[in-house]
Amino acid sequence: MALSDLLYPDNPKRRQEVIRLHQELLDCMLVNFHATDELIAVLNTHLGCTIAQIKMEKGGTIKENCDIIIQAMSEIQREVWKIDKEMKEMLEPMLYQKLYDIKEPEMEKIAIAHKVFSIVLGEATSIAGMVAVKLVGSNIIIVAVNKLVTLLAQIGASVLGGIGIAILGLGIDVILQAILGAVERDQLLAIVKSYEEHLAEFKAASEKYQRAISEVTSMVKCKIK
Repeated sequence: MALSDLLYPDNPKRRQEVIRLHQELLDCMLVNFHATDELIAVLNTHLGCTIAQIKMEKGGTIKENCDIIIQAMSEIQREVWKIDKEMKEMLEPMLYQKLYDIKEPEMEKIAIAHKVFSIVLGEATSIAGMVAVKLVGSNIIIVAVNKLVTLLAQIGASVLGGIGIAILGLGIDVILQAILGAVERDQLLAIVKSYEEHLAEFKAASEKYQRAISEVTSMVKCKIK
């Protein structure tokens, strides 16, 4: 038994907790990668965007993967702002305001947005107006993106940032060494606390983000069928 385990008898339990929390963080990040990539595909296909598709880098660190998502989310934000600007410039003020009026019928908003994209793109899919209204008429995705970007930056800058992604399926000792690196084993409690603090808020924000994207992608899939 290691000396640190004799001095800190809860360490074995904390090691298991570190592994469990690390897996939860990776699972949550992976779902965010998939959701973001799906939204990017919709934007590229129907709104003429050219955002690069993303995937989790299994050989990278948590920070490196946080940075990948943050960059993609920032590009999505810029595209949404660009779409909003184009519609504001091309529409009469009264029509533009209708896009943000919750009392206006959804189909009328979609028709307005579709006309704009038919001009901007030369030819727009029937789904373009629906996607634009969901993205611009409702700020739910942008609010979710803003929150998640902030949390991802915090996680990347924390003690967790330097931990590698590709450690799953390895032995417990190897996993712990990859997670802890040079950190003393008696600091396990601090690492567990860091995981717990970041995970609670990150998971809640991720769920809102994923639901917001699902509203758009599910709508597109139903329309295609």
